[in-house]
Amino acid sequence: MSVYEVVIGLEVHAQLRTRSKLFCGCSTAFGAESNTQTCPVCLGLPGVLPVLNQTAVEMAIRAGLALNCSITVPNQFARKNYFYPDLPKGYQISQFDLPICQNGWLEVGEGDQTQRVRIRRAHLEEDAGKNIHQAGSGVSHMDVNRCGMPLLEIVTEPDLRSVDGAVAYLKTLKDILVYLDVCDGNMEEGSLRCEPNISLRLQGQDAFGTKVELKNINSFKFVKHALDYEIQRQETVLADGGTIDQETRSWDAERGVSVIMRSKEEAHDYRYFPEPDLMPVEISTKWIDELRSSLPELSQAKRERFVAEHGLPAYDVALLTASRPLADYFEACVAGFPNPKTVSNWIMGELLHALKNNNCEVIDSPMKPARLIALMKLVDDQTISLKTAREIFLDLFLSQQMPMDFVQERGLMQISDDSAIETLIAEIVRTHPQQCAEYQSGKETLMGFFVGQVMKASKGKANPQKVNTLLRQRLMSEKVES
Repeated sequence: MSVYEVVIGLEVHAQLRTRSKLFCGCSTAFGAESNTQTCPVCLGLPGVLPVLNQTAVEMAIRAGLALNCSITVPNQFARKNYFYPDLPKGYQISQFDLPICQNGWLEVGEGDQTQRVRIRRAHLEEDAGKNIHQAGSGVSHMDVNRCGMPLLEIVTEPDLRSVDGAVAYLKTLKDILVYLDVCDGNMEEGSLRCEPNISLRLQGQDAFGTKVELKNINSFKFVKHALDYEIQRQETVLADGGTIDQETRSWDAERGVSVIMRSKEEAHDYRYFPEPDLMPVEISTKWIDELRSSLPELSQAKRERFVAEHGLPAYDVALLTASRPLADYFEACVAGFPNPKTVSNWIMGELLHALKNNNCEVIDSPMKPARLIALMKLVDDQTISLKTAREIFLDLFLSQQMPMDFVQERGLMQISDDSAIETLIAEIVRTHPQQCAEYQSGKETLMGFFVGQVMKASKGKANPQKVNTLLRQRLMSEKVES
């Protein structure tokens, strides 16, 4: 056991899902050609004035309420002054002493334990641009498309004591933000970025150690790797009698190491002062109450309800509630076909497979709940077999037909008429006297042979359950007659 206790605080930058930037009308769409989504406001040209995006404020309030924060009335923007090539204005419009959300908390599960992680603040700020360094060329480029993107920075207290706890917090936070539809949670595209602060202290010690901030982490896996590495690095330094410097380090995922970027700045280094071009933001109690009442059921509550109401196993529930649109799709299907486990199996199997193969999100799926319900009903009333339903699913998924029309057009309806199946069975028994005799002598494994022959003769359309029942009756009657 280590003599050191790990202390972790997290800063998460969530890009808000607005169509335009925080202080101008430029697009926030991802993937545009470099330096094409800009304007004089983004670039900080002389004489321009920022105009606050009301939707961004609304999204920040919704997130704050879901994170049990108090909403600051009024809150205020400030200038954070620093020089860096990707910041054309030479300052960033952020919030300092009056952030929009304060003093919240989030319940996080780690194994069988639950921990309350305190959230110090969540504040609005604009993003900076992006430096692009071409390895080995000695050349760097700058893309200012991200300048002015609306961010909500969510800062915890240093309450986390393990790497797994930190990852669990991040996953829980991401779930909430995605369910609220205020952030898409795409870490690879930079719309959810994590910057852990980590320090070590002797077990039982009250005072915190010197913290190090880690940057450039774009996946949960890399968060875990970066924290594990930094813990080991700091332990090694302390064990050798060294001291930890307060600094910012960049995570190099390819090499699996952190690299020093700069010494860590303090708040006074940024020379914060109130943003002179923006008035304090007054938020009415009525607006806050309206937004509170509009909050959706969040992922944890939905998981608990799915277990209680539908009796689904934990694995199914975790997958079905992974996104709000998928959970909504499941509930729409259950409303029309009240067999939750059957619905779950179809969604987790055929539907998700089809969505992945066609690079399609569930909200855009051509297989709407009404069509999946109709397909499940065709299997349930034995119009088609489960095997046939699964075989046609991908073709049906891409078509615009209702399942019954699709089945009728292709002659796939199952034969469930007893007399028709008995006619098929009689012919199979008549043409296979040797196998019939062997079965009657006790070789019951031949039942599979007979079933296969009947299904082949019916071109797979015979009802398998009825085939088994009627075939067994016929073979037994043949035995009695002999």
